[in-house]
Amino acid sequence: MKIQGSLISYFSNLVKTKGGINLAQGIPAFQPPIELTKKLIKIASENYNQYAPGTGNQLLRQYLDSYYKILNNENEFLITNGATEAISLTYNYLTEFLLTSKEIRAASFTPAYESYIHLPKIFKHKYYSYTINDDIYFDENEFISFAKRNSINIFFVASPGNPYGKIIPKEKMQKLISLSQEIGFYMIIDAVYKDLYFTRSAYYPIDNLPENIFYVNSFSKKLSITGWRLGYVIMNKKHFEKFSYLHDYIGLCAPSVLQQAVAEFLIENNPENYLENIRKKIYSNYLHASKFLEKSGFYVPNIDGGYFIWCKLPENIENSLDFGIKLYENYHTAIIPGQHFGQEWNNYIRINLAHEESELTRGIEYICKLAQNL
Repeated sequence: MKIQGSLISYFSNLVKTKGGINLAQGIPAFQPPIELTKKLIKIASENYNQYAPGTGNQLLRQYLDSYYKILNNENEFLITNGATEAISLTYNYLTEFLLTSKEIRAASFTPAYESYIHLPKIFKHKYYSYTINDDIYFDENEFISFAKRNSINIFFVASPGNPYGKIIPKEKMQKLISLSQEIGFYMIIDAVYKDLYFTRSAYYPIDNLPENIFYVNSFSKKLSITGWRLGYVIMNKKHFEKFSYLHDYIGLCAPSVLQQAVAEFLIENNPENYLENIRKKIYSNYLHASKFLEKSGFYVPNIDGGYFIWCKLPENIENSLDFGIKLYENYHTAIIPGQHFGQEWNNYIRINLAHEESELTRGIEYICKLAQNL
């Protein structure tokens, strides 16, 4: 069976339209903080129902400026329609304004989030992947050879990753930044899962953001509001005028009411207790699900955070798409086939951990049962 478009959309839409357990899309089963939803109800009846400023709600920008207080005066924010727009907008800006005289050669670590693969594909640019080493993440000399050999000029980085929730060690991230300047490529750092680590937080270079680095984040996963589509990008001020010009004609602005609600909530509340509870739930789910999967012949590598288990199918099962289709047909449970994150991962699957334990356990039982039957 051949499926056109995003496998994440395909399998998630099966559950949304026909029912079942959605372990596919990165949607949390957790409710947002109650104080946040109360804010939304209040603000929806106030005077925030028209366009927000294109660069973002002023109160939200003030909060971000305070939150990232280590930033110097050389950096600037722009609020976007989720992190996906922030990533695609940055890619557009780089290719249309800064790399116009060069052949675009984008790359990322693999397994790779779908946007990293498909943005170059959509614009008919070349894309290259560099496989993550489970132990050392990447070898410096090998990476230098890879980047130079393929003339990479845009590199996507996520920490923790999606689908593979590894955190890039601080010294490796620093080395990447150093190499980006030495070799001459731009980096788009995707920090969407920044706050969803298990035992140690990730390092990001936001205290001294070089001109060639763009930092992307969102409120979606942090506050369990993926449907609100609120993200942002931090960049050097030299990029801001043309970057915001591009945004005016592609995204215009993120929803005004939602920006105001998030801004007021974050200014009045510390979300750390909420985040700590979510972290504990996801980490517990990872440990619990890994145990069952490994008993059924799956290989589950160690991860450091994020929403997902990234695991290898038992040896006698090789086609992750067939496995995903049979899983939904037989047990109304959706996962994402590994080939969506690179053809070399056809014997892997991605499972969303951001569920209450009872629902996740049912889904994992179905996955293990199908594997045993096959």
